[in-house]
Amino acid sequence: MRAIIVGAGIAGLATAWWLREAGWETTVVEQRPERGGAADAEAAAAGTIPGGYVIDFFGPGYDAVERMGLLDRVRTRDLALEGVQYRTPQGRPTARMAGEALRRLGGDRLVSLLRGDLELVLRASLGPEADVRHGVGPVHVDPGGDGVSVELTDGTVERADLLVGADGTHSRVRALVFGPEEDYRRYLGAHTAAFLFEDQEAARALGRELHMLEAPGVQAGLYRLSETTGATFLCHLAPDGALPADPRARLHEVYSGMGWHLPRILEACPPRPFYDAVEQITVPAWSRSRVVLVGDACQAVSLMAGQGASMAVAAAEVLGRELATTSPSAEGIGAALARYEERVKPVIEAKQAAGRRTARWFVPASAARLLVRRQALRLSSTRLAARVMRPFLTGPDTAGRPRA
Repeated sequence: MRAIIVGAGIAGLATAWWLREAGWETTVVEQRPERGGAADAEAAAAGTIPGGYVIDFFGPGYDAVERMGLLDRVRTRDLALEGVQYRTPQGRPTARMAGEALRRLGGDRLVSLLRGDLELVLRASLGPEADVRHGVGPVHVDPGGDGVSVELTDGTVERADLLVGADGTHSRVRALVFGPEEDYRRYLGAHTAAFLFEDQEAARALGRELHMLEAPGVQAGLYRLSETTGATFLCHLAPDGALPADPRARLHEVYSGMGWHLPRILEACPPRPFYDAVEQITVPAWSRSRVVLVGDACQAVSLMAGQGASMAVAAAEVLGRELATTSPSAEGIGAALARYEERVKPVIEAKQAAGRRTARWFVPASAARLLVRRQALRLSSTRLAARVMRPFLTGPDTAGRPRA
């Protein structure tokens, strides 16, 4: 049997691995240029972070990567951050979460890495012979009959037993088959941005920690990638999800009152940094006929909840295992897709609900809430906090029933 997978990110590559493990033939298509070499250099020159921003990778995805035999490769990408230092807008330290406390929350099974580095590990695991095509995407989908046909932007038409939409929150597959994005997006009241900067002095000051400058309604994360290069992770409250015409100007406006190294870093902001609304994607049904969604295309939990990459890898394993023994008939594939959704969706819904409940604490709107969060961060470094939080950090049990 054959599957066409749209999206060569974490969800798509992990899905390709598990389907190939189950004996399926896979074709992965991706609109972005291939990572590495000139493509990365061009992206870095424009201020884009080729590897994406830092994620803490733990929980069910970590376990799945271990079962894939890729854990050692993932660990070599660990940035070995020594902690998260919270600061006032002018740089005065207020609270700190040590690296060992973060690792305890993950049961000592946690790595901090660029999400793009996880993609590179997953891509390498497929081998050079894998059919992965960059610079193309779907323009039309016909899921009827005994297969699914996909017309691509290069004019070719591919036919397969299954189409997997693993193309993120702004999924083209979802739009073509399930309906427009506005039907499924849930805005969480904030915008986020990220870009690279070259500044040796700032990079040295950042050391081995993630630094979070915070004020009511805004926070700026800064971390070092090399002796001379750093990266930002910015998040601020916004009344609606409409994106600004000039994101660079918007960042200068929002963060103008913050000091420390941030003003000089903002001067290095490129004209078109990564900039998006913080939102969740909630899709009532994850499959239609021979088309299924995986990862952020259907289960985006948002940065408010975290673990999006981990849940994507875990969901890919569940999908692969359910399709491992199915027949190529529409009934057989449909039943496998229903089991996948039944096992994963309740866990995702619980994490999305938790993200909505905690959104007001992710970027506190008032000075009073900032003070409360600082105290909570101090308490979170204790061993008791790790024991209390660990049950909430699990995910779908890929060996059987879902767990939360």
